[in-house]
Amino acid sequence: MPCDDSTCCNEGSTLSLMPSVVHAFAPAKVNLALSVGPLQRDGMHEIASWMTTLDLCDDLTLTRLPLGTCSRYAIEWHTDARSKADIDWPVRSDLAVRAHEALEARLARRLPVQLRLQKRIPVGGGLGGGSSNAAAMLRGLDALFELRLRPEFLEEVARPLGSDVPFFVRGGSAIVELRGEQLQRARDQRVHVVLVFPQIACPTGAVYRAFDALTRTTSVDVQRVRALTASSPASSALFNDLAEAACIIAPQLTALRGEIAALTQQPVHVSGSGSTLFLLADDAMHADALAQLIERTLSVVALASVSAPTPIEIVDGDVRAIDAISSDRDDEDDVRFNP
Repeated sequence: MPCDDSTCCNEGSTLSLMPSVVHAFAPAKVNLALSVGPLQRDGMHEIASWMTTLDLCDDLTLTRLPLGTCSRYAIEWHTDARSKADIDWPVRSDLAVRAHEALEARLARRLPVQLRLQKRIPVGGGLGGGSSNAAAMLRGLDALFELRLRPEFLEEVARPLGSDVPFFVRGGSAIVELRGEQLQRARDQRVHVVLVFPQIACPTGAVYRAFDALTRTTSVDVQRVRALTASSPASSALFNDLAEAACIIAPQLTALRGEIAALTQQPVHVSGSGSTLFLLADDAMHADALAQLIERTLSVVALASVSAPTPIEIVDGDVRAIDAISSDRDDEDDVRFNP
């Protein structure tokens, strides 16, 4: 029997013209500088951090499902992931899934999808993998359902999900302040790094509690962070207020940092609350050589990487058209950089 509901038919016709599959990318980040303020009454900390996204990415494949279909989610390690741990958390607690539910709630409509999330970024390593997955989900849904949402709107949806999630909506190089909601574009610089993935746990909550016990800081040093972005980063000038606390929580991290520093004659830094370590390299060849030296000598996973903008989504096999993206995603004053 023909459908008498013209609204239903029109919506179905519109949906049939939408993309079917979107590939979105969730890059890792490093904190090139991180200043942390004192504990607030609500148990939170304000920060100022210079973050940059890397070419190390998780992959999200979003397939549009018919209206009325329940969304489905699968999370797995990519075949070329270098450092794997058990994916033992409930799927509904995954940040990408929570981001999907948050956007549906904000728009008051269902966005049924099948998600396949293939991870390369180590879990709990201070590289922001979960937060980046959430932001990639928001961008992927925007592309898949042709919502044409502005980045500022997606950042607002992202804010309750975690302090790093708004940054990852656009990625690139940015100064992140307060509790993640204040973003300022930093100068785009090509930064080569070597990432080291120790099999050491640094629970974020425990690291912050150790920081609170250590510090007598009275404010966030925003100017110190901003000053570092004015020129090419010098390894000796990079800093992370959480590094000492992370090493207290995981004493093995102190030993490994010392071994890497002695081997490479380079300063070794902690990303975020740990446990990933990183050091700067002069170029791609230098980064590869350092990674091979560390891995061969110390039997720990090491990977050469480089700063990079967040890749634009792939829509039904083609790079998402620029005119399908809100105009300020391509603005020269924006946080996001296009390849």
